[in-house]
Amino acid sequence: MSKGIALSVTASVLFAVMYYYTSLLTPLSGVEIFGWRMLLTVPCMTVYMVVSGEWKRVVELVRRLIAKPKLIAGLVASSALLGVQLWLFMWAPLNGYSLDVSLGYFLLPLTMVLTGRIAFGERLSYLQKVAVVFACLGVINELYQVGGFSWATLLVCVGYPTFFVLRKRLKSDNLGGLWLDMALTLPVAFWFVQSGDQGFAVFDQYPWLSLLIPLLGVVSASALVVYIIASRLLPFSLFGLLSYVEPVLLLGVALLLGESIKEGEWLTYIPIWLAVVVLMFEGFKHLMRQRRP
Repeated sequence: MSKGIALSVTASVLFAVMYYYTSLLTPLSGVEIFGWRMLLTVPCMTVYMVVSGEWKRVVELVRRLIAKPKLIAGLVASSALLGVQLWLFMWAPLNGYSLDVSLGYFLLPLTMVLTGRIAFGERLSYLQKVAVVFACLGVINELYQVGGFSWATLLVCVGYPTFFVLRKRLKSDNLGGLWLDMALTLPVAFWFVQSGDQGFAVFDQYPWLSLLIPLLGVVSASALVVYIIASRLLPFSLFGLLSYVEPVLLLGVALLLGESIKEGEWLTYIPIWLAVVVLMFEGFKHLMRQRRP
């Protein structure tokens, strides 16, 4: 379990790096950045999967789809759920929805815990319950500060649990399933890039992007691969609780970019940080138990 915890935290760090990275890709819009991200992430993932031997997962899943064509509809739905989330992550910070998406990520671990309890009958440990209490305090204050839910908030906190449950039902919760989910988004990604103001000529007008855009694909592919591996190694509820690490890191990115925490928002972030500390302590306990002879 300690390996899964470490991988989950690593994925959160990579997502935070990518969140900051969008600020370096001016003058691209959020939609164009999403398009480039998909077009470059899939090839990077393909190379990784071939080298690591994970490509067999794709072959196995394709064979299942051929044998049971009814599964195709579920895979299309899974791809759409993932594509919308990846688009929102790139689009929101540049279009005034960063606070709404942040609130969605604050709510996400709680909705994941609830989903794990309802869909899979998972039980929380004592320390996980303590973390949930701390997190709930932070989320309640955030709801008080914001005053309600937007479509972007609901899309995050409801969409991701639906995505993971669907993948488990389809038995596509592996790198092969992730690759197919992302591959199905390529036509949309191509259209987003081509229909942008610069299109594929962006490298002629802004030569430095010829380095920054491919690197975006590498970071994106690495983050997603690590994230999915972590989801396979951890119980659904613990995996959901560890998602609190990401919004905390995104807060650090926001501060780095010049934003500041308002006085009333400290009552949101401090309980969430305490929840993360509790989870880190539990992970340390698991690690020490595994090292005992």
